[in-house]
Amino acid sequence: MVQSSEKTHRVAVLDEDLCQPRKCGLECIIYCPVNKTGGECIVQREGDGKALISEDLCTGCGICVKKCPFDAIVIVNLAKELGSDKMHQYGVNSFRLYRLPSPKKGSVVGLLGKNGMGKSTIVNILSGNLRPNFGSYDKGLSTDEVISKFQGSELKFHFEKVLNGGVRASIKPQMVSMIPRVFKGSARDLLNKYDERRNSERIISELGLSYSLDRDLNELSGGELQRLAVAVAALKDADYYFFDEPSSYNDIYQRLAVARVIRDLAKAGRSVMVVEHDIGLLDYLSDYIHILYGEPGAYGIVSTLQGTKLGINSFLEGFLPSENIRFRDKSYRFDIKSSGDELIPDEFIAQYSELKKSFQSFSLYVSRGRIRRGEILGVVGANALGKTTYMKMLANAEKPDEGRVNIGATVSYKPQYLISDVDSNVISLLLSAYQNVVEGSASEHEILIPLGIKRLYEKKVKNLSGGELQKVAVAACLLREADIYALDEPSAFLDIEDRIALAKFLHRFVRARGKTAIVIDHDMQLIDLLADSLILFQGNAGIQGAASEPMKKEEGMNRFLKSLSITYRRDDTTGRPRLNKEGGRLDKLQKEAGQFYYLHKQGS
Repeated sequence: MVQSSEKTHRVAVLDEDLCQPRKCGLECIIYCPVNKTGGECIVQREGDGKALISEDLCTGCGICVKKCPFDAIVIVNLAKELGSDKMHQYGVNSFRLYRLPSPKKGSVVGLLGKNGMGKSTIVNILSGNLRPNFGSYDKGLSTDEVISKFQGSELKFHFEKVLNGGVRASIKPQMVSMIPRVFKGSARDLLNKYDERRNSERIISELGLSYSLDRDLNELSGGELQRLAVAVAALKDADYYFFDEPSSYNDIYQRLAVARVIRDLAKAGRSVMVVEHDIGLLDYLSDYIHILYGEPGAYGIVSTLQGTKLGINSFLEGFLPSENIRFRDKSYRFDIKSSGDELIPDEFIAQYSELKKSFQSFSLYVSRGRIRRGEILGVVGANALGKTTYMKMLANAEKPDEGRVNIGATVSYKPQYLISDVDSNVISLLLSAYQNVVEGSASEHEILIPLGIKRLYEKKVKNLSGGELQKVAVAACLLREADIYALDEPSAFLDIEDRIALAKFLHRFVRARGKTAIVIDHDMQLIDLLADSLILFQGNAGIQGAASEPMKKEEGMNRFLKSLSITYRRDDTTGRPRLNKEGGRLDKLQKEAGQFYYLHKQGS
């Protein structure tokens, strides 16, 4: 750990959920060198007995961080000059935010970073729901004091209006599942209540909500609730709009529709800010980018404003050239070669004939197919076309009406919707289901530690964030002994770094163990990173679906993008797919050539 100097200031943060003084030997207090010499750098807090760390006395040795059995402590040294940029701190040994992003009238500003970097704090401060304290958490600041802190910055005018009630903010929350709990009635009732811009008919049509209007909110799917929340936020007459993860639960068609609605607000001269972990959608949506970096749950730093391409590439690189800051040791690259060529040819682990399955108002047809050992099969297409039903038939959780599935293998299935109402902690849940999950076991080292599950052991399942719950569900799926691992929307609620890390991990897991994975997902960047081959679902949503045979990724992506009438190019720095501007030169060129998905570098 870097020692303190005149050029740095100390940050000591305690994770309240992870600190378990009744289950540990108070190692942080016992082994602290300052405490050993008679000081009181770390003491027990009155009441609950949790650790209380003095940032002034702490030497930054890092011993408490290493000795804490629950990974509850973070100690870092930050540049001294950042101290003057502190916007907010919630209390002693708690999260703090440095700098703020700048709303820009007539533009969409994207916020890009890991979860736990302070996006909720940013939203609450910029909307006026939280008054920044600039680190003075033990006293309130007057309006004049707050405004004086922004003297000479472009945020001064914004806060003059915010703190005097002159700014109206419209916020689309992350947890759309909460909407039916706070509003009783139909989707139409909710839209009518907030249609301040008298624009509901157009937005309802654009977001495909026409058939959802007269249904009760608690009957709507996750995707319908997400698009309804976007519609409600967009219909309010506000100066500042904030959309928190608007793509969740939506397929690629619906994500593009959501993007157009958000872009229209900026075109109308409004200030728009978006947090989004689908970097393809964020690239398409944003005019500018702020990168959020730091230590999740401990501190977050907001970068200077950057252009969209440079901002996303800097994030993937882990380096900010304009600030000369490296915030991640490794960079992320998108492999542009087809990984399917590495597979053992014609070694099939499963095959099925043409399959048919009918429900009361929906029918599914699946073309015959074979699945190879060692491959990752991506499944793409719109919602409500039968992708989950296909997965369940392969896992023997659903029987086809016609046809036969021959799988000489066991299947482990991770469902789309996750159950979080569990009162036990994570380690108890895993131990009750898997006897091989013990401290120091192969399963812990090969699955739980790489997926970041070990640090969640003591957390209650019901208190996990969406991303944490998703990682636990993926880990639970992979802990089962199986030949085929079927994962339904594993990227939901994961941040960008976790999505890329999951893709890389699954590749290693499948290749090293000679297993097979089948992945349904709507994040095209993840599918591009992950898949060796693709199955494409088409049809009439909610009425009839048809699945193609498995095909090479290049062919499947080309067919899928053609059905969307969009084209991708490769970024010349990172290799990531980037959506071409509709009607632009490259878009027209690729469509004329019939190449909607390009494999090779072509400039950007």
